[in-house]
Amino acid sequence: MSRIGKKPVELPTGVSASVSGQTVEVKGPKGSRSFTAADDVTISVEDNAVVVTPRGKSKRARQQWGMSRTQVANLVTGVTDGFKKELEIQGVGYRAQMQGNTLKLALGLSHDVNFDVPAGVTVTAPKPTEIIVEGTDQQLVGQVAANIREWRKPEPYKGKGIRYKGEFIFRKEGKKK
Repeated sequence: MSRIGKKPVELPTGVSASVSGQTVEVKGPKGSRSFTAADDVTISVEDNAVVVTPRGKSKRARQQWGMSRTQVANLVTGVTDGFKKELEIQGVGYRAQMQGNTLKLALGLSHDVNFDVPAGVTVTAPKPTEIIVEGTDQQLVGQVAANIREWRKPEPYKGKGIRYKGEFIFRKEGKKK
């Protein structure tokens, strides 16, 4: 039995959900998002909550049960609060700034990195050493943050690079004389 799947997804005020076939569409103050579930689960809206139930006792049905419930919960969170990833830049001369829909990164390379921000995500650079990625799609926000971080991962000797806020970098000792 899925402990997560058993819980219904409560719809806060201002959020509505509609089910057509296997597709759930959730509308809220930050927009509209939809998710198409596998055929192994049944999705219904009951008493201002979305309920996910498995269609059998097979292993795949039980796997899809919890995952589908979590996907629906992420839709509701995305259209109400949204998702946010914060990145920090550490290193001498490393900085970021927004120019229109392009994030310009100076990361110690021979050229500046121009990162085009995809649709559905908002990227801001309130400080030259801080980047904030926001949006309604959790997967897209995380992927954009990972793509930005990929340009200069934090290295273990000096700690220079782009890291998630609060991320711990295991530091190594340099070579001895």
